[in-house]
Amino acid sequence: MDHADKQVGDTAQKHDHRNHVGYSFWVLCIIGFFAILSSTMSKNPVLNPFARALGTPESYMGFIASASTIPGILVSLPAGSLSDRFGRKKLLLVSGIIFASAPFLYLIVHVWWQLALVRFYHGFATAMFVPITNAYVVEMFPTRKAEQISLFSSATIVGRSLAPFLGGYILFVTDYGFQQLYLAVGAAGVASLIMAFILLKEKAQSADLQPERKTKVPSQFRGWAVVAKNPGVLVVSLVEAAQYYVYGAVEFFFVGYLIQIAHFNSLSVGIIAGAQLATVPLLKPLTGKLSDRIGRRIPIATGSVVGSLSLLVIPFTTNFFLLLVLSILYGFGFSMVDASTPALTSDLVEQHLVGTGMGFLSTIMDVGQALGPIITGVILASSFGYVGSFASFALILLATCSIFITARIGKIASGNSHMYR
Repeated sequence: MDHADKQVGDTAQKHDHRNHVGYSFWVLCIIGFFAILSSTMSKNPVLNPFARALGTPESYMGFIASASTIPGILVSLPAGSLSDRFGRKKLLLVSGIIFASAPFLYLIVHVWWQLALVRFYHGFATAMFVPITNAYVVEMFPTRKAEQISLFSSATIVGRSLAPFLGGYILFVTDYGFQQLYLAVGAAGVASLIMAFILLKEKAQSADLQPERKTKVPSQFRGWAVVAKNPGVLVVSLVEAAQYYVYGAVEFFFVGYLIQIAHFNSLSVGIIAGAQLATVPLLKPLTGKLSDRIGRRIPIATGSVVGSLSLLVIPFTTNFFLLLVLSILYGFGFSMVDASTPALTSDLVEQHLVGTGMGFLSTIMDVGQALGPIITGVILASSFGYVGSFASFALILLATCSIFITARIGKIASGNSHMYR
């Protein structure tokens, strides 16, 4: 009877553990939805016209677009490694405070350099949020990491997808009422902070670091060095940097192309800009699940090729429906790559350095995302224009894809559950 009672107790404990993990995961998804809805709506499609309305010189437009990605270079790695030592929830709360406060600063912006400062502050929220949440999900679901990271990412992408449509609609009905839009951005940011408080109050410890694990975590700088010397992580980070170099530039300058060259109204711009992400919430969990089963190579390579070819065609057409299709194809290619890169990074580092690995990936990613709009702005201002800019995107994606395919990347930590294939 004692043995039977113990088995029943163990079963009940496992059931409670699964229920808690499931509850925490869905709370995290809601946080991600509102946080990324707020963050994306603050820039797409409003940032380009708002910056122009403030009289931003053309040569500085790329800096406005990149200002929010620079904090990722500064804090993603420290935030990820600190979460390895002290847990994910506390740092998520700090991120939530920035998500909630930054949108209201746009209301007091009157000149372009103030906009750059607000974008810089706002960028700290996402810079902390991405590596910490990815590490959090990996810990909750160690055997289904790509699938669950993709499912969580889909929740954020729902917010990201709605943002251009909602932002475009608000601009349309208010005749480019920037203040009304940023009030909506602020409401979404406050909602994400409220949900972060709910997650912080959760008592179960299954997805957070336990005190006894802290002694197994190396010093912060030593952990950074271990991850930075990992050749597999370096190659994956290069792929991720290229993807976000292109993504950051496309997100900003594609809107300019639709307005200046194709001459679409704000509603049409919102539809096309949002279309590249609209199907991703349905597809990304499937590609993540596929990545868990067959490996990371095929989704990353295929997504890179699809994304590059679709971007190559964009500057040669102003047809609404063709641009809509190309936007969707680019979003599909990007999502295939982005479903696999965080999971592959966690495959390549030891378990107690998952947060550090995610932080390193995000840091290199943000280097790419920061450089993308700046360099593209220079290309766009030259005689190459939009054709040269979009051709450069395709070249970068294909070049890093080739490096990834030819690189030999193996599993380095014996405790990892997946081989790179």
